[in-house]
Amino acid sequence: MTPSVAVLGAGSWGTALAILIAGNGAKVRLWARDPVQAERMVAERRNSRYLPEAAFPPGLTPTASLDEALEGASDLLIAVPSQAFRATLEAVAPGLCDTRISWATKGLESNSRKLLHRVSEEVLGDRPIAVISGPTFAGEVARGLPTAVTVAANDSNLAEHLAELLHGPAFRAYTSDDVVGVELGGAVKNVLAIAAGIADGLGFGANTRAALITRGLVELTRLGTALGGRPETFMGLAGLGDLVLTCTDDQSRNRRIGLAIGRGATVDQARSGIDQVVEGVRGAAEVVHLARDSGVEMPICEQVYRVLYEGLSPLEAVERLLGREQKAESQGLGARG
Repeated sequence: MTPSVAVLGAGSWGTALAILIAGNGAKVRLWARDPVQAERMVAERRNSRYLPEAAFPPGLTPTASLDEALEGASDLLIAVPSQAFRATLEAVAPGLCDTRISWATKGLESNSRKLLHRVSEEVLGDRPIAVISGPTFAGEVARGLPTAVTVAANDSNLAEHLAELLHGPAFRAYTSDDVVGVELGGAVKNVLAIAAGIADGLGFGANTRAALITRGLVELTRLGTALGGRPETFMGLAGLGDLVLTCTDDQSRNRRIGLAIGRGATVDQARSGIDQVVEGVRGAAEVVHLARDSGVEMPICEQVYRVLYEGLSPLEAVERLLGREQKAESQGLGARG
């Protein structure tokens, strides 16, 4: 039986996943919140706003009707920004029966700082869920360039099913049961990518970038293990892989906003130059406050937060990092690193 998949969120990432899954033979309805955008996608058979180079396969149908998107769907894949995640779940909850639920949304919930599977539990109750994360630029996925991700689920059958939906000639999905670790990796890497962008914008070199990535991975692992994630997850695609990608390539919106700030732009000026949600800006506050609540030190993320929200200059942030007390490298793996 041909799978019927509803993909909610017609940004670049949701569109790329819809193209991938439809190209693998499933029937896909791609839901866009904006009716004008949906009509344009129907007419043009592509998402000209976010992925103009990627034509839709025959099995992909855009719609602005949530009811139409969900009708008969065996699988629901959510790809909306994290601040819209709870509202999206609340909107679909009444119509869900045996529909399998997964998401490719990265980040924490605003204000509550909850991981998204906790939000799902509150809205939908205890049911099988899965999350997709890893080093992925939407444009490369849509163009069929080789890509690998992690699919983490609280149910092994769901993890394997979702991996099969995604698997194609140039796309590989590895399964995991560490939902906490995979979700946290997708949230923290955005903040660290802003740090890497700021450093490069200031004119620092490859040495600095490598140090930031390495020590950033320590911060991610420190917080992740404190919250119940497994260390090996942070060395995998959803941890180190996604971190390296977003810190080193200018396709990353988070890296680009850091570059602009490092070159002298204000935060507002930097944000205005990017016509999409930059998750790491809001994520910096969420991650830092979550770390404080958990008693975990994250000095790089702290300095990014202060640059974004407290007016600290990028150079002063660097000076504060370099002025920290010297210690053995292995000490950094504890909560107070």
